[in-house]
Amino acid sequence: MLHFPLWKRIVIWGLVALGLFYALPNAFYPRVERHNDAVAALATGMDTPENRAAAKAWPNWMPAKLVNLGLDLRGGAHLLVEVQVEDVYDSRVKGMWPDIRDALKVERDTVGSIRRQKAPPGELRVRISKPEGMPRALEIVRKLARPVVTLTGVGASDIDVRAQGSDLIITLSEAEKRATDERTLQQSLEIIRRRIDEVGTREPTIQRQGERRILIEVPGLGSAEELKELLGKTAKLEFMPVVGRTQDKDARPGVGNIILPSLDEPGQYYILEDTPVVTGEELVDAQPSFDQNGRPAVSFRFNPTGARKFGDFTAEHIGSPFAIVLDNEVISAPVIQSHIAGGSGIITGNFTLEESTKLAVLLRAGALPAKLDVIEQRTIGPELGQDSIEAGKIASIVALLAVLVFMVLSYGMFGVIADVALLLNVAMIFGMLSVIGGTLTLPGIAGIVLTIGMAVDANVLIFERIREELKAGRGPARAIELGYEKALSAIIDANITTFITAVILFVMGAGPVRGFAVTLALGIITSVFTAIYVTRLIIVMWFERRRPKTIEV
Repeated sequence: MLHFPLWKRIVIWGLVALGLFYALPNAFYPRVERHNDAVAALATGMDTPENRAAAKAWPNWMPAKLVNLGLDLRGGAHLLVEVQVEDVYDSRVKGMWPDIRDALKVERDTVGSIRRQKAPPGELRVRISKPEGMPRALEIVRKLARPVVTLTGVGASDIDVRAQGSDLIITLSEAEKRATDERTLQQSLEIIRRRIDEVGTREPTIQRQGERRILIEVPGLGSAEELKELLGKTAKLEFMPVVGRTQDKDARPGVGNIILPSLDEPGQYYILEDTPVVTGEELVDAQPSFDQNGRPAVSFRFNPTGARKFGDFTAEHIGSPFAIVLDNEVISAPVIQSHIAGGSGIITGNFTLEESTKLAVLLRAGALPAKLDVIEQRTIGPELGQDSIEAGKIASIVALLAVLVFMVLSYGMFGVIADVALLLNVAMIFGMLSVIGGTLTLPGIAGIVLTIGMAVDANVLIFERIREELKAGRGPARAIELGYEKALSAIIDANITTFITAVILFVMGAGPVRGFAVTLALGIITSVFTAIYVTRLIIVMWFERRRPKTIEV
């Protein structure tokens, strides 16, 4: 007859308790959110009394994962940016100068002296003193070309080289430009994602739109200006040889050189070689730290390639200054005292602890490969999000109450049991969303409302089957047992088809459609569990205590 072994009862109530345990932080959302932000800030070195107090506001032994609220519920920032890939063309071509110079020097007897000339962006112009050596010069430079490996450009060269009088003109080929566009967009997407995620925001939407545009939506951020400030900092770190110093910002630095201002010395400018020795792209780590005087600083470490170049340069230029350049400003220009091996160092300056922490984040994420132009910006205020939440709450409460009342009126005491399972079902949905780090959007609320309506379907099938068994003359215990057994196949079939639909929506959809699919799929899992196991266990426990001779469903 009705029999539930002890181990099965423990497992069922244990799963219910676990779901409620993980759902509990959502009942104290603001407090837990402040706790999480404070813990993250303390981990990055921002040890303040406010952060310590907020971290203690929620017990450490309790779960602290929350259901993330989407942009439509919480408000936030919306940006549409366009990547200026032409900047990358110019940087790539300029970076070829050392290799071209060294290759042509070997043939100096044929091509004569070599001088770099002024050229428009995206073009490198090199003048040789012996025009009759131009064919040999073209041959040498073309040997430096590399094949472009893409689906549309296999076998094409990455550079175009042509002669114009005594000048060699080097530009990127069209195939290389297309490949560079694709790499630049992918790199920009990844760097934006790392920057936004690492500063503690939740569930950003970062998607490519068209050939050069990126859509960025960040829930919970104060304004679009705040997001622009974060993304506008390129954090481009370079180590460049120093040619000289001047106080004239309009001084002519010479071909192949640039003039940049000093960050800490107003009115002071440095003349630097245009080609850096090492760049931030070769960094593997950057962490906030303190210098020997206890002032905030940033320690860094290069990869093996960067460490070797950094070590070779310092070994060959002992006694010479070199500049640490961040975003086209010289933050420090120390004199090399000795060979710096190991590829690690420290950046000092007039930083606050918060500034050094943000700089370390930006350096770890990497420099944006190109400038981002804002095409569209919008701030979704918390009022709109709050309106959506209130509307969703009202819809959920109305649906829940209607279902609860209907079940009680239709099935009496059995309806009350189904209502208890329904409440547990909703709580477990939030528990599962918290565990997986899911995001709740307005369509997600619609998924929960739909789940509330669907959750009692299984109980309706079971209870109606029990009614039929009672009419057929079965005893109470046998009617209950057969009701669950014979309704099981119909319940499984109906929920599997809906679950498949949710999976298809998740795979094929994006954004809010996925939010709806996630809550629907989780609701199906929890509703089947509560209908088949939880309600049955409650009925069995009631039956064992009362031992009724007859029952009414």
